[in-house]
Amino acid sequence: MKFTPAKPPLTGETLESLTARLREHGEPAYRAKQILEWLYKKRARSWDDMTNLSKSLRAWLADTFELLPLSLVHGKQSLDVTDKLLLELTDRSLIETVIIRAPQEGVGLEHSRKTICISTQVGCAMGCKFCASGLAGLKRDLNAGEIVAQLLHVCYREDARTPRARQELVSFDNIVVMGMGEPLANYEAITTALKITNADWGLGFGARRITLSTSGLVPNILKLADEPLGIRLAISLHGATDEVRTQIMPVNKAYPLAKLIPAIKAFSEKHGRMVTLEFILIEDVNDSLDQAEKLRDIAADVHAHVNLIPYNTVEGLPWKRPSIARQEAFANILRSARVSVTLRREKGHDIEAACGQLRLKTEKEREAANA
Repeated sequence: MKFTPAKPPLTGETLESLTARLREHGEPAYRAKQILEWLYKKRARSWDDMTNLSKSLRAWLADTFELLPLSLVHGKQSLDVTDKLLLELTDRSLIETVIIRAPQEGVGLEHSRKTICISTQVGCAMGCKFCASGLAGLKRDLNAGEIVAQLLHVCYREDARTPRARQELVSFDNIVVMGMGEPLANYEAITTALKITNADWGLGFGARRITLSTSGLVPNILKLADEPLGIRLAISLHGATDEVRTQIMPVNKAYPLAKLIPAIKAFSEKHGRMVTLEFILIEDVNDSLDQAEKLRDIAADVHAHVNLIPYNTVEGLPWKRPSIARQEAFANILRSARVSVTLRREKGHDIEAACGQLRLKTEKEREAANA
């Protein structure tokens, strides 16, 4: 589902596309670099901030483009200093962006490592049974500019809060495309957004520090393998057999493990780096030791790192997280086979940090207020 805004966001323009638009308007090509430098490096918050551009050009830009196609509705900070931002787009759609902080020993919070989790769709059509993002279905795709704008908004926020942000172009360490939506179902927008994020005329953020997570759209995994982006790939596996995976992830009917595993291998071989298998642990669904043994075999076969994630409770869904003892028993089966594994401790549980929860709650409140 595509959305055509009244004015396209400047954050969705590449150097080439902006140059072409300016040439059509009779402006020299070098203006494109000036404008993008104002946007990403100088953090211009209005067209009038771009002081080395003529008034007539600034007026044309204001008539032609949206400078930033989103605004903050509100932000929540958890006890573990995870920030969840609820952002509103120009059509009043809501999306979520999360700042996950990992404080470093001996330094203040302002110097903590930060991972930014961004969304690619308003809602989701994949229908995973454990996820809040898809409870209301898919409303629409985000365009490339709306995806990039989430990162720029985080830059604005951090510029005002930390000394590090004022010294560096970006003050975060990693980007994970793991928020609302299935990134590879919005393929052109996310690949364009990541090119803008990586480009030296954009945010200049290293591709090796970007991880894209997919529920397993095999044709687009293979397509992504041929892209010269150099990003990392994570697979939302969540079931180590077709029986379990199909129970909670409808995508497995179209792309079962017999199709998915070869695609993972193909990506890994082309990019020469380890893929991550994401595995949400859900009590009495996929937390059996048999599932652990099957996951161990898959991870060894594709030479993958495993990220075990205890389930984050979602209001209205029946699933629960296993006990800590059960989580450790599951992880130990992988560790004993020398599979690279991380057992994640919960982040942001007190601020509804599971994908889509805050958006869903706010939309219900809006509906009730308008009833």
